[in-house]
Amino acid sequence: MLRIVIIDDEPPARKKLKMFLKNTQGFEIVGEAGDGLEAVTVIQNLRPDLIFLDIQMPHLTGFEVLEELELDIMPKVIFTTAYDQYAIKAFEIQALDYLLKPFDEERFQEALKRALTKTSNQDQLTQINDLLLTLKNKQKYLQRILLKTNNRMIVLKTDDINWIDAEEKYVNLHAGKHTYLHRENISSLEQQLDPEKFIRIHRSNIINIDFLQEITPWTHGDYVITLKDGTKLNLGRNYKDRLLAMFS
Repeated sequence: MLRIVIIDDEPPARKKLKMFLKNTQGFEIVGEAGDGLEAVTVIQNLRPDLIFLDIQMPHLTGFEVLEELELDIMPKVIFTTAYDQYAIKAFEIQALDYLLKPFDEERFQEALKRALTKTSNQDQLTQINDLLLTLKNKQKYLQRILLKTNNRMIVLKTDDINWIDAEEKYVNLHAGKHTYLHRENISSLEQQLDPEKFIRIHRSNIINIDFLQEITPWTHGDYVITLKDGTKLNLGRNYKDRLLAMFS
């Protein structure tokens, strides 16, 4: 008996999959989830053999859910999506199983059969990794960061980050009144952020240009940055020209 988890933010879509599975022998639905964060927890706890995974969901996309999983053996995946044709083409290139909404029971049975007979879990994991790389190349810069703290997972939009400071091999992400510790070094994170929005002003600091309020001359050719929340940061000499060039 194969154990299945259904993940979709739309209750009617989950109901439709349960109805189709009810007509199919050899399967047991052991859980379901309605958003990306819940999906990670459910999959980690239940460790199913197969998941039906929606792509466009609150908090985390289906792709981001897969990236967050920490499992010795990955479940097989059938994507359910109303995604654009670029993504559909990527699915087909990687020979991954997907259901394009709206789908009927015949198409469902076809995808189910392919998922169970065509490839091993490890082969499919390689295909999924290739798919993620393809899609990341299309959408170049990071839009959300998943933060793990005190047995919780928090989704932070990069647009909401005011500034970033380095703390050894980690960074502090300052967003409004909150500060989050993120396990990544500042240079690595800088490469993932949109350079039209995030600018390095010091070896230890990055700012979101949308939160910049004032650049003030200081002593010996140095400058001080003031953000809209009143935060003051040093502008390193080696970074001044790059910052000013954003306004030319």
